[in-house]
Amino acid sequence: MNFNLDSLIRPNIKNLTPYSSARDEFKGEANIFLDANENSFGSPLTKWYNRYPDPLQIKVKQKLSEIKGIAVPQMFLGNGSDECIDLLIRAFCEPALDNIIICPPTYGMYEVSANINNVPVKRVPLTPSYQLDLDNLAEAIDGNTKLIFLCSPNNPTGNSLNREDVEALLNNYYGIVVIDEAYINFSRYRSFTQELNDYPNLVVMQTLSKAWGLAALRLGMAFASTGIINVMNKIKPPYNINQASQELVIQALNRVEEVNEMIREIVKERKTLEEELPKLGIVKKVHPSDGNFLLAQVTSPVEIYQYLLDKGIVVRDRSRVELCEGCLRITVGTHAENKTLLMALDEFQAQ
Repeated sequence: MNFNLDSLIRPNIKNLTPYSSARDEFKGEANIFLDANENSFGSPLTKWYNRYPDPLQIKVKQKLSEIKGIAVPQMFLGNGSDECIDLLIRAFCEPALDNIIICPPTYGMYEVSANINNVPVKRVPLTPSYQLDLDNLAEAIDGNTKLIFLCSPNNPTGNSLNREDVEALLNNYYGIVVIDEAYINFSRYRSFTQELNDYPNLVVMQTLSKAWGLAALRLGMAFASTGIINVMNKIKPPYNINQASQELVIQALNRVEEVNEMIREIVKERKTLEEELPKLGIVKKVHPSDGNFLLAQVTSPVEIYQYLLDKGIVVRDRSRVELCEGCLRITVGTHAENKTLLMALDEFQAQ
């Protein structure tokens, strides 16, 4: 595999002079800031929110570095993983010329972001066992395939992709492989972040929305070579992570054991649902999951979805998604929520 990052970057991005904010240009310590046209008198909330946030979120990255063992220059923080996806497509894909590959069923934003950026999408479905179809992937790759998006553990199926298959792709594909690990904390498999220094064409995305319970703060992470991270920083909005989010994230990152306990409880509740759902006659199959959700094939997905909705319980109807026919995606709730769900499903089948 002959990987050349410089050859993948769009020419206009390569030649782009990035926006230089006041906080980018200032280095060091100061007491009086008169460089960014902020309101020096403060704000109605706190005197600190009148100032622009750190554009590179260094304090957050330093804390993440301690937890994940990844160097700060190999980190990018986005306004959710969706910003990371969008920036990767914009950095490397020439609209209407280059293409990306996705492997459905998978997370929908890869395709949406490509469509927004007028980048063609090639779809190479997973096998019936929800694994990569390496032969069809090899056939789909052409000279303009810049990015391949993989989701592992996969959404909505819940399973992890075979590591050997992913490594085969990394070793034989000249472009960038993006592995979305939004649900990795619930999995027994190790993260691909440990392989960053072995694969210059690897980008690993993670998030604080799932295991960390910070979905409202919108903080996604991308880990890659310093070359790829530099390109992403070059084109991102100058202040893409607000000050309040940075402060709250640092508070959360100082409470790792609480998060680990939540993860243990979620995995325990997932196991209970995996055992109890198949006992219901309306449930045909529960797919094995490494996420905080289950994909369950049921007898009447539309009717069951509506019945649960009438009971005030919202699940996700995935019954019309390729390879997920007849399935509902059910997030693992609290013990009380899961008990209420099982009771409602039992009532439905008793009708």
